[in-house]
Amino acid sequence: MATYDPNLADRLGAFPREAFSGEVFRATRIGADPIAPSLYGGRWARPQNADPGTNVLYTSMERDGALAEIASFLAALTPIPGPRKLKVTKLGVTTSETVRLIRADLGTLGVDIGRYGERDCARTQEIGSTLAWLGCDGLIAPSARWGCDNLMIFTDNHRLNETLEPRGEERVEWQQWAREHAFVEDR
Repeated sequence: MATYDPNLADRLGAFPREAFSGEVFRATRIGADPIAPSLYGGRWARPQNADPGTNVLYTSMERDGALAEIASFLAALTPIPGPRKLKVTKLGVTTSETVRLIRADLGTLGVDIGRYGERDCARTQEIGSTLAWLGCDGLIAPSARWGCDNLMIFTDNHRLNETLEPRGEERVEWQQWAREHAFVEDR
């Protein structure tokens, strides 16, 4: 049975909830469904084999923010994957119960802002899982990789009357983009 820190739940429950309506971006491999949530966890979601697992669809408010997230992940692999195209999908999204956190909020919630860009995500995963447990359908938080906000959609709470639809896509060669934005070094 999943347990939650009651103090964290009380603190997160006090944040105002807002509706979101707009376009966001998702970068994936070519064959991936752009509206399928992550199964392997991430900054704001525990993996599905965890207790509790959290279904999160990671998106970014900016195209380059979505590319930065996936380029950072690929650049950290050993060996670094070779050149390949990624799919960047523009999504139309609405949510009704979304919490917005700024960097100062993250610090007060126990996130080490100096290490926010690192892959130690235990505290942010706890925050994301707790927000999902509280019934939120989204979280807007600063990107750890790009100067924009990201929208994380808690898909188990995203209502059927809300929008989540692809509105266009493009192909981008990830290594070229990553070199141009200093995620990998020129060879």
